[in-house]
Amino acid sequence: QVQLVESGGGLVQAGGSLRLSCAASGFTFSAYATGWFRQAPGKEREFVAAVSWSGGTTYYGTSVKGRFTISRDNAKNTVYLQMSSLNPEDTAVYYCVAGGRGLSRLDSLYDYWGQGTQVTVSS
Repeated sequence: QVQLVESGGGLVQAGGSLRLSCAASGFTFSAYATGWFRQAPGKEREFVAAVSWSGGTTYYGTSVKGRFTISRDNAKNTVYLQMSSLNPEDTAVYYCVAGGRGLSRLDSLYDYWGQGTQVTVSS
């Protein structure tokens, strides 16, 4: 059974940092690109970041580039999202994804999704 389980969300003040983790199981994690999307209330789902199967290539959404860092540990079947300089516009449910078709900002190209973790940034 495929599972992606996010953790690390919570409430943080503007300017603060959080690190999200996503533990994967049930598939060959090291063969899949992984990433993060987010969705705020009343808004469309937004691409945040993705990392290649090896960890050697990363790709970021415009609104987070320079503030967020994605990484992965294939030995632990885990992908991380380090978020810094958070602002209220980063408030959303963050979803971990995995896909077998390489890096993409298109949500339709990801095969597996986690249940999401809430990040709330207060002003």
